[in-house]
Formats: sequence, C-alpha cells, structure tokens
Amino acid sequence: MKIFTLGFTKKSAEIFFTRLKDAGVKRLVDVRLNNVSQLAGFTKKNDLRYFAKAICGIEYIHLPELAPTAEILDPYKKAKNRDWPLYERQFLDLMQSRHIENTPREILDGGCLLCSEEKPEHCHRRLVAEYLRERWSDVEIKHLP
Repeated sequence: MKIFTLGFTKKSAEIFFTRLKDAGVKRLVDVRLNNVSQLAGFTKKNDLRYFAKAICGIEYIHLPELAPTAEILDPYKKAKNRDWPLYERQFLDLMQSRHIENTPREILDGGCLLCSEEKPEHCHRRLVAEYLRERWSDVEIKHLP
C-alpha cells in the first residue's frame, strides 16, 4: 500500500497537478481543517475537486477527521516560538482518540494526503501517514516534492 503526501504552498497549479499525475496518484485526500479559504487559491475545495478530475482524472475527497482541531492548530500557528513536539503529541492523541486506523484502506491506498505546508517535516500529513504505517505495517510513504 502506498500513501503519498503533498503540500500546495509555494507551488504553481502546473507543478502541483503535474506531480500528482507523474506519481500515479489515484485519489486526492484533503486533510486540511479549512479547505475553503481564499488563501488556498487553486486548492479551494470545489475548485480542487474539479481540477483533480479534469486535469488528473482522479477523485477528490475531504477527510476532516484526519485534520487537527482548531484547538490544537490555532495556538501552534499563532505562537512566535512554535512548539512542534507539543503539537505532535496533541495531534497523536487526537488521532488515537479518533481511531483513524479504521479509515477504509481503499480510500487511502494510492491516495495523496493534501495539506498546505510546503514540506512534510512539520506537517500533520506526515504524522497521519506515519501513524497509519505503524498500525497497518504495509504502508509505503512517498512525500512528493
């Protein structure tokens, strides 16, 4: 089983959709808490659903249960000195309480977890993929650049 991840920040639409197509992604899995912000540009929910199908021939699905809550995300984003270890612990606890490992595997197999963060190092999409790999054991994670 392969799970891809990709952030849209600092990417043009051309680069973004080309990376999805070239990787052979089967489904775009939006794991953002807020996917309708004007700041999202071409990745606003309804636009992204259309573009994913029209450009890549892939399905789009929004899974907010794989996103952090505002109570976890907002203080982290607003802090001058972001405490990544605290955010990571809080989000891990949230994933455990939500039992995200019960997410149907067929939704995520060949799917690409989408978030806004440019790189996966400090992004919850990486935490989701790693959490599932620990529970499902047969998961290969591929972070798209």
